[in-house]
Amino acid sequence: MDDTIASISTTLGVGAISIIRVSGSEAIEIVNKIYKGKDLSRVDSHTINYGHIVDRDEIIDEVLVSVMRSPKTFTTEDVVEINCHGGIATTNKVMELLLLNGARLAEPGEFTKRAFLNGRIDLIEAESVMNVINAKTDKARKLSINQLEGRVSQIIRNFRKELLELLANIEVNIDYPEYEDIEVMTVENIRKEMVNIREKLTKIVKESENGKIICDGIKTVIVGRPNVGKSSILNRLLDYDKAIVTDVAGTTRDIVEGEINLDGILLKLVDTAGIRQTEDVVEKIGVDRSLEQIDSADLIIMVLNNNEKLTDYDFDLLEKIKNKKAIIAINKCDLKRKINLDEISNSNVIEINTIDEDKIDILKNKIKEMFNLDEIDQSDYNFLSNVRQISLAKESLAILDEVEREVDREDPVDLIEIDIKRIWTKLGEIIGENYSDELIDQLFSQFCLGK
Repeated sequence: MDDTIASISTTLGVGAISIIRVSGSEAIEIVNKIYKGKDLSRVDSHTINYGHIVDRDEIIDEVLVSVMRSPKTFTTEDVVEINCHGGIATTNKVMELLLLNGARLAEPGEFTKRAFLNGRIDLIEAESVMNVINAKTDKARKLSINQLEGRVSQIIRNFRKELLELLANIEVNIDYPEYEDIEVMTVENIRKEMVNIREKLTKIVKESENGKIICDGIKTVIVGRPNVGKSSILNRLLDYDKAIVTDVAGTTRDIVEGEINLDGILLKLVDTAGIRQTEDVVEKIGVDRSLEQIDSADLIIMVLNNNEKLTDYDFDLLEKIKNKKAIIAINKCDLKRKINLDEISNSNVIEINTIDEDKIDILKNKIKEMFNLDEIDQSDYNFLSNVRQISLAKESLAILDEVEREVDREDPVDLIEIDIKRIWTKLGEIIGENYSDELIDQLFSQFCLGK
């Protein structure tokens, strides 16, 4: 991190302005080489300065240049931001001049990576930067802002502090057993502390599932045999005709996707090819893809035709989704019933059609009920929100299970202490107190350029 990096921070295209960000020990010096106006090395920090970007005697653009000196910047390094007129040619030319004069093109997410490595933000706050950018609903925005402001990180820090105090008491008992004025840390005392720790850690894990839903949305896969009305349901949910609907079986041969905002939660809808035995090569590929989608779904909507008896394909599909969160939608309820509902073991059975407006609302309400969306709406948004964070919290809970078994066996206190330290360390990984270089490189590579 000894070099100076530069990148275009706004979307490249036609617009009112483009912003190029430069960060590093030579940021001011490099920009000064191509800037005509006040000497940037002499201006006050956190000021905006009017001038021109020049290439020797040629004026490239009229600009505003913001100068922010270390350490009170996003990266804690000297940062300069050049506000150019929007446009591909002009922006690229300014960027080219910066690179020719000593800057290096930033890697994706490198500005945020430097902010993390320099101690400006922790890992949860770093991940929230991209979440703010990618937020598609107001709930996702609120969650990301809470993380960016450090509220979620503070919950983890407070938890680690309690664990550290417990560890300190155990250490004192082990190292100084002759002291009479210290609390004796017996296995029974540890058991009481574990009850308190489990309650808090379980709450973190449980509520974090809501955070993932807010941030990532609910991947909802619509499955069923051909001609049961899957594409019609997709179109009604989206409120426009995204999928082609005909009476011909096998019309949908590939994945059709769309998104809706359901009470502030993004519902990622996936319409699939009708599942049946087929000799058509193209349709067979579509069926295989449909079955693959089931494995990665957060919610399955299996559609059955009210006007038809259940087939072997229906029973096979019901068996495949029995351990998934699923809704069985009996479609075409306006037609004569031929289906036997007693043959369906799933309790989440609803009857709908795509003709009446209130019938599709039954499906929406069922989804809200299954994912407790009303409860999420009343929450404080202090959640962990992605797979990395949640998996580390769950791993911590699994280690706690080991500690409780050790306590039940009345294992030596110094052995129990080892696993309590593992919980403390694992929670530290959530906020980046402990990390590997490979993790950091992989995480920030997913960021956009210039951030």
